[in-house]
Amino acid sequence: MSIEITRRQMLRSSSLSAGATLLAPVLSQLAAQAAGVKSAGRQRVVFVLQSNGMNPAHLLPSGMAMAHSQNGRPSNERMEEISLKDRTLPAPIEPLTPLKDRLALVRGLSGRIALSDHSANFGALGCYPAGKGAMAQTIDHALGQAIPGVVPQIGLGIMERPETTMNYQLSAAGPGKVSPIQCSPELAFKALFGSVTGGTTRRAFDRRTNLLDFMVDDVKRARNSLAGEERRKLDSYLEAFEVLRLRQDKLDTIKDDLKKHAPKLDDRLRKPTETNRLEAQFEIATAALIIGLTNVVTLASGGGGQHYIAFPELGIPVGGHHYGHGGSINGKNYEQCFAEVRQYHCKLIAGLAKALDKVKEGDGTMLDNTVIVYLSDSGDGHHPQLFEWPVILIGGLGGKLKTAGRYLQFPKYGAKDHRTMANLYLTLLEAVGKPRKKFGVPDPGLKDIDQTGVVAELLA
Repeated sequence: MSIEITRRQMLRSSSLSAGATLLAPVLSQLAAQAAGVKSAGRQRVVFVLQSNGMNPAHLLPSGMAMAHSQNGRPSNERMEEISLKDRTLPAPIEPLTPLKDRLALVRGLSGRIALSDHSANFGALGCYPAGKGAMAQTIDHALGQAIPGVVPQIGLGIMERPETTMNYQLSAAGPGKVSPIQCSPELAFKALFGSVTGGTTRRAFDRRTNLLDFMVDDVKRARNSLAGEERRKLDSYLEAFEVLRLRQDKLDTIKDDLKKHAPKLDDRLRKPTETNRLEAQFEIATAALIIGLTNVVTLASGGGGQHYIAFPELGIPVGGHHYGHGGSINGKNYEQCFAEVRQYHCKLIAGLAKALDKVKEGDGTMLDNTVIVYLSDSGDGHHPQLFEWPVILIGGLGGKLKTAGRYLQFPKYGAKDHRTMANLYLTLLEAVGKPRKKFGVPDPGLKDIDQTGVVAELLA
């Protein structure tokens, strides 16, 4: 019996509603497993961009010191690597400790072609000048074409103002083709999970949690067509839907309460908090990955231009521009502000990774088949130099990347074996089976250095 016939039988016997469009990728995979076909699982890539720079010191494990020359640039002539096995992660990224044996801390990759006074804008993911707009396709869209899901690429994020629902400065489908980052969790939810129907049914889905009610019911019916391990795996998808449904229930409850008691509420309760909005976007991204809606997600916390998020819930009620210039707030100096905001983002990343790791896939988990790429759209600082662009890689992308417990410091800018962010992105394309010789625009400051090809040290 073919896998496709098995899938059709599962769909038919489950009597699925309109939500079958979303469930089809899930059921196809489970049908293959039920038929005894081994699957390596779908490869996935998640980009997490945090505005305001990533201090290279935030990647230094215990026992390591910054090896910089007087001008603040990396000074090592050769590649340096250590194992993280017997070392602790620094405080700003401590929440990633449970993932220490599955991540790589990468330093020394330059990106000066995208140099700007603040954000590299499209250049962060495109490796081209920051002030030239969408010159070419960014890496998230290149990967979305290489490993497409129902939706090739999904962009989610937040801006400093809740009413700003789009970020048009980070992602591009091609030259002049800006791909907006959806910065409203409510609109993102409706766009992603309300798109399987039309007409009056769509309007019904837009009311409260009808779509998720359909999806949960569909998953429960599909469970009746499965047995043993396949049923247990489907439970992971059910849990993802229920998390989103609970989130939507909370939003609806808040809306009703606001309408009823608006005159009595202060301004803080008239809008979603920054942390609530970002957490919601991470939950939506997680669900979209788990159910197979997409294999590529870009999550942006601010970014582009000078869009910095204040986090009053963390005791930091000012935007990153304030402490990016050395300002203090509520007894916290600028270094403490940077560290606490990074810790918060690392907690969200760890939560996403944990959710993916709970879902069995092939001989491993969804996290095994994923790589999370954590970086800043302004590289190494609020006012970047981009002689190095710190990156954290989590997950092995289906065994294609060597990220297990490694600290890597690549040779300094201009050294013989120096590598760039473009080389990192070429490595990702190689890992998903769509190799290219070059990506973006070459750095003229490295005219004597070969800027083509992959970062061989990261390929398995």
